[in-house]
Amino acid sequence: MNTTTASPTTTTTTLQLGRASYFGSRSLYDWLFALLLLGGAVFVWQRYGAAMNGYEEGILIGAVPSLIALGWFWGPLRTLSLGVGAASLMAISLYLRQTDAFGADLAAAEQVFLLKYMLSSQSAILWMSVLVFMSTIAYWAGLLAGSEAAQRIGSWLAWGSVVMALIGTFVRWFESHQIGPDIGHIPVSNLYEVFVLFVWMTTLIYLYYERHYATRSLGGFVMLIVSAAVGFLLWYTVSRGAHEIQPLVPALQSWWMKIHVPANFVGYGTFALAAMVALAYLVKTAPPRSLWIGLVGVPGAMLLVLAGFWAFGGVSPEVSQALLKTMRMLGGCLALFAFTIVARGVIGARTPAPEVLDDVMYRAIALGFAFFTIATILGAFWAAEAWGGYWSWDPKETWALIVWLNYASWLHMRLVKGLRGQVAAWWSLVGLVVTTFAFLGVNMFLSGLHSYGEL
Repeated sequence: MNTTTASPTTTTTTLQLGRASYFGSRSLYDWLFALLLLGGAVFVWQRYGAAMNGYEEGILIGAVPSLIALGWFWGPLRTLSLGVGAASLMAISLYLRQTDAFGADLAAAEQVFLLKYMLSSQSAILWMSVLVFMSTIAYWAGLLAGSEAAQRIGSWLAWGSVVMALIGTFVRWFESHQIGPDIGHIPVSNLYEVFVLFVWMTTLIYLYYERHYATRSLGGFVMLIVSAAVGFLLWYTVSRGAHEIQPLVPALQSWWMKIHVPANFVGYGTFALAAMVALAYLVKTAPPRSLWIGLVGVPGAMLLVLAGFWAFGGVSPEVSQALLKTMRMLGGCLALFAFTIVARGVIGARTPAPEVLDDVMYRAIALGFAFFTIATILGAFWAAEAWGGYWSWDPKETWALIVWLNYASWLHMRLVKGLRGQVAAWWSLVGLVVTTFAFLGVNMFLSGLHSYGEL
């Protein structure tokens, strides 16, 4: 009997010839984008390098490869960056046609047509506001009517709002330097400026997820929170004249502000985005009774308690105004939640599968938590430089820690215990309440070292 010995199994590795390397796969547009960014950085260094300190030089050097990498990672950022840069430079050139003792004459904002109606910081931010509202309407019209065309228009309008917000931000930065010596600063120093930051950053992050998951049906939910921010921004502008550029208080005259505040608002924006996706998840999957109890009953009870406290509590005028603002906000939430519950059949049929919603929620919170952690660490270094200590249990710092612990717990429960579904979604919505109080409530009801933008 012959025995056949099987030959040892061999593994053949096939070289995939012809596969381009990372750099070899870059398009001509990619390299043109990188070249323009590099050229712009060289120009800035030559023109303004003498006015920069070592930290600012480091930020400039680090920004160039970071922006190139982001543009190569997500193609639309290339066109966005180049378009915003070209429009901002056009606005600056229009200002520079008229000069005064400090440089460009800001009176040109009321005399030059393009500046007055489009490219001055205030005009651009007003356009941002209009486009946000129009985008929200278009997204919801498309969702309720099942119209892909309307949702596509909503997406275009959302992109337009990002463009105008960024133009407004960069032009405002330039304008601040034309007012007088030592006035100029990056526009992230007060509530008006950081709300603009919140609007474009939240919208841009959503637009990335929109393209990544190939669905526009969440645009109506996310743009609702952006519209709420714009509504606050407009009220704050009218009631406080907040659009006026003011000198920085001494504690804010630090390069730390340039990185701490934007990192913080990546966290705020993604946490808000995750909460609105959680709302879509609950509308799609939760029983109507729990929705009425959770989404309407809880805010309604809070509204009644606040109304009673306002009417019979004998509070000071400042606290009374804060209570009225909070009650108006709760009233708007009640109307919104009631509408989504009534229309839950249509909404649930046209939003993505629960697994997709859950994944978006997780990714948004994970991204926001990473940046919020970095921002908190940077804030501690800034506090040590400004006030002599890394941590002082100031109300803003305390609530920032509460926010961090909340999302750290959420991520821990998901990664270790497999938290999913409605519990995770409800938790995300509660997280938005906690984050909103840390962002605005502290300014409304408390005071401390961080009270630079009182309401």
